[in-house]
Order: sequence, then C-alpha cells, then structure tokens
Amino acid sequence: MLATMSNTNFSPSTLSAAQQALAPIADDMIAVDQILHKELSDSQSPKIAEVGNYIIEAGGKRMRPALLMLMARALGYDGTQHRELGATIEMLHTATLMHDDVVDEGMMRRGRPTANAQWGNSIAVLVGDFMYTRSFQMMVRIGNLQVMQALAKAANILSEGEVIQMQNAHDPSVDEIRYLRVIERKTSALFVAAAQMACAIAHAKPEQEKALIHYCHALGNAFQIADDILDYSGDPAQSGKQIGADFAEGKVTLPVIYALEETSTDDRHFIEEAIRHGHGDFEKISTIIRGTKAIERCTMRAHQELEKGKDALNALNPSIFRNSLVQLLSFVVERKS
Repeated sequence: MLATMSNTNFSPSTLSAAQQALAPIADDMIAVDQILHKELSDSQSPKIAEVGNYIIEAGGKRMRPALLMLMARALGYDGTQHRELGATIEMLHTATLMHDDVVDEGMMRRGRPTANAQWGNSIAVLVGDFMYTRSFQMMVRIGNLQVMQALAKAANILSEGEVIQMQNAHDPSVDEIRYLRVIERKTSALFVAAAQMACAIAHAKPEQEKALIHYCHALGNAFQIADDILDYSGDPAQSGKQIGADFAEGKVTLPVIYALEETSTDDRHFIEEAIRHGHGDFEKISTIIRGTKAIERCTMRAHQELEKGKDALNALNPSIFRNSLVQLLSFVVERKS
C-alpha cells in the first residue's frame, strides 16, 4: 500500500482506484510526506509541529502534488525537484484549508476534528500562517522564477475565491456561471499552478502547458461537482464530510442550482428561504433536490468535464504517467469520499 494512501479516508473501492493512478509515482508520494513532516518539525515552536503534523497525518487525497509529479514525469522530467515542489504546493493547500475551517467554523475534516476545533481559532490561524509562509520559503529554495510566479498567483487567486464565495453565501440567485467562477479560484487555481510548476521544471512546450491548464480546469470542475454531489448523496463514514454542511453555510452549489431550476414554485421558495437564513429542514431540502434529478444532471455535467480533460491530454506523448492523469479524471468523478 502506498504510504500516502494508508491514512486517508478513501473507501476500499476508491482506494484501489487511487492506488492504481498513483502507482507510477509511489516513491515520489512517500517522499512528499517525508518532506512535509521535516518542514513542520523544523520550527522553534513544538506547538507548530504538533498541530501541523496532526493535520498532515489526517491524510487527504494529495491531489495537487500527485498532479504536479505525474505531469512532470509525463513531460519527460527525470530529476527530483518535483518532490520538493509537490510538498510545497501541499503545504500551501493545507494552510488554506486550516484558514477555511476557521472562516466556515468547520468542526470536522477528513473524518476527524479540525485544528480550530482541537486547539481553537487563534492557534489554527497562526499555524496556518506558518504553513503558508513556509511554503513560500520552500518555493524560493528551488530558485525558479516561473515556479514562484505560478504559486504566488495561485495564492492570490485562492484568497480572491474565498471572498467571492463569502459574497455568494446565502444568495439564492447564484447561477452556474457564478458557481464556476468560485471553482476556478478555489479548486482549479492550485491544479493550474501544479501544471505550470511541472512545465517550468520540465521545460514544456507552450502548447503542452496550454493543454495541461485546460486539463486542470476540467479536473477542477469535475472534482468540485463530485464533491458537491456528496453533500446530498454521500456516506459520512466514507467521506468524512458532514452531510448538509455546505447548505448550512449558505453555499449554493450545483445540485441546488439545478434543483431550483426544475422544482415547483412552492419548493423553490422553501429552498430559497433556507438559503437566505442558513437553516431549515435539510432532510426535506435533500429530498426535493434528489426528486428533481439534479444529482443525475450534476453527474452528467461532471462526466462532460471528464471528457474535456481526456481530450486535453492528447497533447502529451503516450506514457504510464499520461494514463494515470486519465485515471485521476475518472477517480474524481466516481469517488464516494
């Protein structure tokens, strides 16, 4: 079993799919975890190491470092910098999750209490700041201007996305276009940065970088749509996600958007009021959403993104690494956690 997969909250079937996709970079993924632990332990504060390692040990899908390393290898890169960069982007990603949990008052992530639930908001924010700034220290050590530009831009876009998402909260008029704008900033931004960083160290051709960016946008859309579906059809024991949590926070996701387009006037008004006030009968709301076939429509939309991503990968030469990038698309669409 891959070391980086041993402590995640994947279901057995999903774990197998993830293992298959990441098998060509198994050693690289182990190295990423080792680098993460080393960077967190290298602090004057034992509390930073304690909290940081708690978060890292919770596992997660490690999608961003996996993407970076698979793309670098698919482009013919044969060095080791991709491991350091994989850890760098995961460090930044984890910092943003810690801050998100504070903003959203999230109590559970990956099946265990969040840092803010365990240690309080102040510690969670400050350790998140440490991880955020440590990721930039790691990035600078590589000494590649293109890498620094990619990650700095992504960090800025992520912050912008968080503000836009907050502005959209409790607003039932949010449509698919506004929803996708948030995904582009909150989910796809680091996927795109992973592609640009891989292209920088592999000296990719411009057309290859453009294709990989298209792939990342498709992957980001598919990933987030699948994640939003889990809010209405997932098993908390598998996903580690509080069912209905997104709706309680006033987030208008694609299942809600599609349901509002198709449901009766009375049910639409009922859901809109619940969105505005951030509470309501979630069981009833969930039943309405499933009854409109919004989940099936979302699944179809995710599969459309999957096909877009596959088409983009035609810019790469055939390899086991390109095959894994295709597998990742299927994995994010079909996952149950």
